[in-house]
Amino acid sequence: MRRERVKLASKPVLRFSPTAWAKLLFFRDQQETEIGGFGVTAANDPLLVEEFVTVKQDVTVASVAFDDEAVADYFDAQVDLGRKPEQFGRRWLHTHPGNSPSPSGTDEETFQRVFGKCQWAVMFILARGGKSLARLQFNVGPCGHAAVPVEVDYSRPFGPSGRESWEIEYHANIKGRPDCFLADSYFGYQEDDLAGYSCPNDWMDELEAMEPEERQLVLAELSVRQDLWGESEVIDDFE
Repeated sequence: MRRERVKLASKPVLRFSPTAWAKLLFFRDQQETEIGGFGVTAANDPLLVEEFVTVKQDVTVASVAFDDEAVADYFDAQVDLGRKPEQFGRRWLHTHPGNSPSPSGTDEETFQRVFGKCQWAVMFILARGGKSLARLQFNVGPCGHAAVPVEVDYSRPFGPSGRESWEIEYHANIKGRPDCFLADSYFGYQEDDLAGYSCPNDWMDELEAMEPEERQLVLAELSVRQDLWGESEVIDDFE
């Protein structure tokens, strides 16, 4: 079986076209939840994201759950366009609603489970506060991973804003779940697993694994949800 060969720069940088970057920011800022999607690149430049594409997903302040059929449809559509999987299926992009782009325990588990069998993959996180993190991981040879810088590349031709189409895509694909703060996984879960619960049984473990800013956001949301507490049980202080 022939192994794919990907030629990367000696000092790799994850770059975004201005249009792809603008779309990512647009989706990030629509509401205070996470948003996930895929970065699509040209065949000859695997670290230049030319498109940010979303699929149907359930989102909360701390999780993204992709619809399995929507992911399959996305892959089929990209193949129909003549693209190879390494162009559209190796860059996982998602946002955090807080100030920290550090991956959570669920992020790490998801990245390894979904992308661990790829020869290489990229995890990119953009926080609402503006900070970002990009990690390039190799799963062949000596293996390993490295943080890479992120840039918006204005040196190449790029298209205009597609705000109207972005709004249509957002409303078609992004479904908020205000009554469930933590989903079981980022790439699909069974509705029956959540029946009768506001969040999964292991939610405390996931809460403790969050970055402080992200945890504060969840706790702040819980504090105003009086339907989840008795009248005398509302949290007044998180310090």
